[in-house]
Amino acid sequence: MRLLIIEDDPLLQRSLAANLREENYAVDTADDGESGLFKASNSDYDCIVLDGMLPVFDGWEVLRRLRPLKSTPVLMLTARDAVPDRVRGLDAGADDYLTKPFDSDELLARIRALIRRSSGQASSLLEIDGITIDTASRTVSQDGKEISLTAREYALVEYLALHRSQVVSRSELYEHLFDEDDDTLSNLLDVHVSNIRKKLGPEFITTRRGHGYSVE
Repeated sequence: MRLLIIEDDPLLQRSLAANLREENYAVDTADDGESGLFKASNSDYDCIVLDGMLPVFDGWEVLRRLRPLKSTPVLMLTARDAVPDRVRGLDAGADDYLTKPFDSDELLARIRALIRRSSGQASSLLEIDGITIDTASRTVSQDGKEISLTAREYALVEYLALHRSQVVSRSELYEHLFDEDDDTLSNLLDVHVSNIRKKLGPEFITTRRGHGYSVE
């Protein structure tokens, strides 16, 4: 899953990005409202973490300009904790609102919930033919036995499972699993698919030749 952090405090931005990368998210960052809006408008992120008080224009203005273009889940993360600010953020199109200081575990849980809900999933457990994907603990088990996956393999399995029965193109997978600094011209995706089939069975991921991959 690929996230965008729009935050002008460099220390907090680096800390957030590091924590989210430790949780195996691909993470892009922006320092102000203008550059954040440009990235949010031109890439398909799975969730955006948006500060309220930003240079150039603030988080509420980012939302006002973004919403006619994109329905990406947005979590506002701001020091403005007054009820009118929360109402303004949610009415502007934010999907959730968390005030600083915040608990990292709560932030991660809210991001997971936003991603899950945007895919139409109510539960954190996804069951597919004896394979269980736990999006809360970010683990995969088969017939009750946990399967060891690399971070990128897990991200690929989770994305396909959240889009079960849909054909997901290679370009969409690159868009959602790799950040802007990754090399997307390599055969990394093919390597990950091959490794997942060895661990979860050759039938788990179906190749739709010329179109992409799917999990049925």
